[in-house]
Amino acid sequence: DIEINEKVEEKLTGYRNIAIFGIDTRDNTYEDSRSDCIVIASINHDKKEIKLVSVYRDTYLKITGRSLDKVNHAYWYGGPALSLSTLNTNLDLNITEFVTVNFEATKDIIDAIGGVEITVTDAEAKRIPGLEKGGTYLLSGEQALAYGRIRKIDNDYVRTERMRTVISTAFEKVKTKNITELNKLVDMLLPEVYTNIEEKEIISLIPKMYSYKITESIGWPYETKGITLNGVWYGPPVNLEKNVSELHETLFGEENYETTSTVKEISEKIINKTGYR
Repeated sequence: DIEINEKVEEKLTGYRNIAIFGIDTRDNTYEDSRSDCIVIASINHDKKEIKLVSVYRDTYLKITGRSLDKVNHAYWYGGPALSLSTLNTNLDLNITEFVTVNFEATKDIIDAIGGVEITVTDAEAKRIPGLEKGGTYLLSGEQALAYGRIRKIDNDYVRTERMRTVISTAFEKVKTKNITELNKLVDMLLPEVYTNIEEKEIISLIPKMYSYKITESIGWPYETKGITLNGVWYGPPVNLEKNVSELHETLFGEENYETTSTVKEISEKIINKTGYR
């Protein structure tokens, strides 16, 4: 059910791209929700490098099989399959694997690894339970979730930086555990996570994980400009074709990347709808 352009799939051989979704629900469910956190983890196995890219939740894109809309609505309309198709067709990607966490799973994961050490500002501290002023703290699962969800002191672009900080810091913390500890964590936490990656595959990756490092953490689109259409605020890429070309250079080292005809068509639709070139 996941749409991928064959030409894109051929070009991205050697890269494993996985989508990480954080959905806006406290209930122990993965149904009927929007993906407020969308992070693409692009893994280069040859270089043992991981690059994290947040796709801003309000980004105005073409939902596969539907109309132009906020990218985070794709999860609401059709779950991870539609979300992956939308990312693939708008960004010329080949993602078929996903990992989704909700609020409760996020808290439990952070608590299970012993918390994450993060430096926060005074403004951020006031939004985190148990903190009053800025500094470096070992955040619990509840505190890390609150940190990643802060929204009123700045904007959504900075918010996604905080989300990636939680992911990056958790990854480094996990690398301090031994293989036995990590196998126990997988047994305990995997039932709380919604993913199409098989358990045996996850376990087989554990020994390899120690040699990988996160080398880049960015937000996308690089250039975006807000617009209100029919009373709803969106963040269109300015323009989609240019932003996708730059993304492929960042992730895959492909200079002057020529986007597919699908991306060109969607880019023109967004320009016609918004007037932003």
